[in-house]
Amino acid sequence: MILLFGGNGQLGQEMTRASAARAMPLVALSRAQADVTDRAAVGAAIKRHGSSLVVNAASYTKVDLAEIEIEATRQANEVGPAIVGAACAAAGVPLIHISTDYVFDGSKPGPYVEDDPIAPINSYGRSKAAGEQAVRETVPRHLIIRTSWIYGEFGQNFLKTMLQLAATRDELRVVADQRGCPTSTPDLAGAILTIVPRMLRDEKIRGTYHFAGSGVTTWHGFASRIVAAQAPLTGRTPRVTPITTAEFPTAARRPANSELDCSRFEGVFGFRGRPWTTETDTITRTVVLAKLGKEPHVA
Repeated sequence: MILLFGGNGQLGQEMTRASAARAMPLVALSRAQADVTDRAAVGAAIKRHGSSLVVNAASYTKVDLAEIEIEATRQANEVGPAIVGAACAAAGVPLIHISTDYVFDGSKPGPYVEDDPIAPINSYGRSKAAGEQAVRETVPRHLIIRTSWIYGEFGQNFLKTMLQLAATRDELRVVADQRGCPTSTPDLAGAILTIVPRMLRDEKIRGTYHFAGSGVTTWHGFASRIVAAQAPLTGRTPRVTPITTAEFPTAARRPANSELDCSRFEGVFGFRGRPWTTETDTITRTVVLAKLGKEPHVA
């Protein structure tokens, strides 16, 4: 049985769907059902469900608010992983922990590899870096997956925000000097579930891996693709205007470069993320048609 913490998040909901499609037994727990900062609740959940592997997708992800809610961020992203890791170690089960590109400062000219020095530049990134370290220190059988720019059908994310804005505005002004690798939740959920059997066989798979959608773009390029994909379905064609980070100030600094090199993951597991362009087109179409009350194959 796979036990998933963070079941109400966009990745958690996607994993619930993906596991059902693959007939893989998975129990997804929301924060209300098992708060990862509650040591007793975490230990009891692992025992109660007869867990053979744990996935920790629970996280505080409000990047700007994290600059204010520092302790809440630390509890979810550092203390929680330490508690989950310790509980997994005590139960003798492996842990897959989800982390982020924001552990890097974004100053590297090229894509980041797993062994590059981390240097987070905001509260969220610092908390996720601390969470990674907590996992490394508490549970020997662990695998940390760093990913970036997650989007999908569930929850709130950049793709869905752009669709909401495109429905009402004639111009979208989007940052064009930050780049990264958009990663769809179906792609990430599929990757996690594909590697689970190898961890359950106790193959010597340990450490930190990068997994993201193939290809790199900017937030402006991402938004432009989303708007172009929705236009035939909605008739809406707002302009997507590139702006600089300086023109869109936020409470938290963002890395200028969030590109992840996923070669290690591909070398070990034999596959890589799907192109972000095709995934964006597919998910945009699905979200728009669902809002219009149509099935994806109708239009």
